[in-house]
Amino acid sequence: MFNKKITFAHPKELAMKKTILMTLLFLMSGLVSQAQNQFEQDGVAIPRSIEVQKKPLQLNGYGTRSKAWIDVYVQALYLSQLSQDASFILESEMDMAIRIEIISKLVTSHKLTKNMENGFEKSCGDNHAAMQPRIEMLKSMLADKIVEKDVFILAYNGLEQATFVYKNNELKGKIPGLDFKKALFGIWLAENPADKDLKEELLGKK
Repeated sequence: MFNKKITFAHPKELAMKKTILMTLLFLMSGLVSQAQNQFEQDGVAIPRSIEVQKKPLQLNGYGTRSKAWIDVYVQALYLSQLSQDASFILESEMDMAIRIEIISKLVTSHKLTKNMENGFEKSCGDNHAAMQPRIEMLKSMLADKIVEKDVFILAYNGLEQATFVYKNNELKGKIPGLDFKKALFGIWLAENPADKDLKEELLGKK
């Protein structure tokens, strides 16, 4: 019972096992790092933070906008100061942004702007007619053909008091006014939003 032969691994075998182990650890650390830097929603990678005009913004919340039982886009709210208070966000002059990624082939420029127009009617209230010229400016910036995976960023710059509109990282224009920002973000965050569940998600409550 004491004559059992003891064998030792060859140095090359040990080196190979060490290399494989280090590679696995490296890949696992990369996956953990990626998980920390982004989230996933309906196939869309949502960054934990974005930079707009060299200003960092942090993810406040995200969710999927559905209409007639069809998921149309994934939306995320980014703020320079995180908050679950919709009124505070709407009234605030801090930098903030809405990120929208299209996930349905059924979304067209006409449908997107039409839905926004309906949202403005709710968020503007009695001020809708006065806001109309700037609403038309936004609609013109969104008039190009929309395809799946297009990404829109609607970013408010507090210093300039203007909302900058980007499509796939290309600046399409800017629209002046804190009141316009309030009406635009109010589409999703006002007391009567386009989607109540999405509002809760953008506020980080769900």
